[in-house]
Amino acid sequence: MATHRIWNPAAECMPREQLRALQLERLKDVVRREYDNVPLYRRRMDEKGVKPEDIRSLDDLQYLPFMQKTDLRDEYPTGLFAVPRREIVRLQGSSGTTGKPILAGYTRNDLDNWSEMMARTIGAANATADDIVQVAYGYGLFTGGMGAHQGATKLGAMVIPMSSGNTAKQIMMMQDVGTTILSCTPSYAIHIAETIHEMGIPLSSLKLRAGTFGAEPWTEAMRKRLETLLNIDALDIYGLTEICGPGVAYECLEKQGMHVNEDHVIVEIIDPVTEKPLPYGEKGELVFTTITKEGMPMLRFRTHDLCQLDASPCACGRTFVRMKRIMGRTDDMLIIRGVNVFPSQIESVLVSIHGVAPHYMLVVDRQGATDTLEIQVEITEDVFADTVGQLETLEKQINERIKSVVGISANIKLVAPKSIPRSEGKAKRVIDKRKL
Repeated sequence: MATHRIWNPAAECMPREQLRALQLERLKDVVRREYDNVPLYRRRMDEKGVKPEDIRSLDDLQYLPFMQKTDLRDEYPTGLFAVPRREIVRLQGSSGTTGKPILAGYTRNDLDNWSEMMARTIGAANATADDIVQVAYGYGLFTGGMGAHQGATKLGAMVIPMSSGNTAKQIMMMQDVGTTILSCTPSYAIHIAETIHEMGIPLSSLKLRAGTFGAEPWTEAMRKRLETLLNIDALDIYGLTEICGPGVAYECLEKQGMHVNEDHVIVEIIDPVTEKPLPYGEKGELVFTTITKEGMPMLRFRTHDLCQLDASPCACGRTFVRMKRIMGRTDDMLIIRGVNVFPSQIESVLVSIHGVAPHYMLVVDRQGATDTLEIQVEITEDVFADTVGQLETLEKQINERIKSVVGISANIKLVAPKSIPRSEGKAKRVIDKRKL
């Protein structure tokens, strides 16, 4: 049984009744501030006939209008700020390289709260001031690097602000400084781990014992691979630029879902079609409401992430509700020949097959009126040396597994080791050539 260190027991283990009372108090306050200071949201509330004083219980949250990513684009750059611009001390944004970024404004209190949420996140890996945290998320507008950095600093840990890339130097720092916690995307962690083994570096020369990995979906099979490659506890974290960045939710060492920081955000699950709230345990779309954010509060922000919530007690002692792994998305899922396909489904198949590396690419195209799916699958060095017959057998095995799990057949293309581009940030898994 895992031993759990909890960074802020007063908050993270707060009795549910006390937590709900705190949420309601903060919700009333943020709805009033949003109504008074953000014209877009005031207009939407007026259109629905809802006034701030109508929010008398947490159940009344469902009567508030939604917000979503398009609102941040439409109101770019500062139209959603709920405080005077002089109170905004930082901007963070999306990591996209084209078009206008998604921007979020933070007050000093917002940064303090975000640091607290990330301290809990890294602390859930049993991190303390004695740890050395290597941050290999990207720095800049992207929230990953700064978020992990602030959280580790709040803990009192030593921080190595490596950012992403330069993998050989990452590994050198791990060895020379004695990194104990790694924070980066899971796909980059896999790349680091594979490089360590390729360089012949014994794990005994490293002091790594845990990693906090997020910014992209990953599977339980990827967790097992990471834990095997690096001999660490690999923990999932969840965040969105629009809410605060990383730190919205975090796994403890029980690894049974991510605890949502419910004293700072209220989480809902809704039916993405009817938009009605669903009970705990039902699969639906994640919706978040920030209740402590000052600079740019988000009320009922639709994430388009499909998930389930678990309110059962956790053995770690934290009382926050847990969200399970993201099961896909409502807005960027692939519809191929009438079938809803999520890359995570295909990944779960690939990582379970011997001889297949955790690197793949989905290429979707259209021939005439028919959608085609090619799955480029990177194989390991030992399998690459197999005979043509053996490779054909592997292709057939993968295709049958994919068809069984996803419901459609695909063209499986086995490719050489290291031929699929590695990512130092969010892994690119899909190329959609269709003109949809």
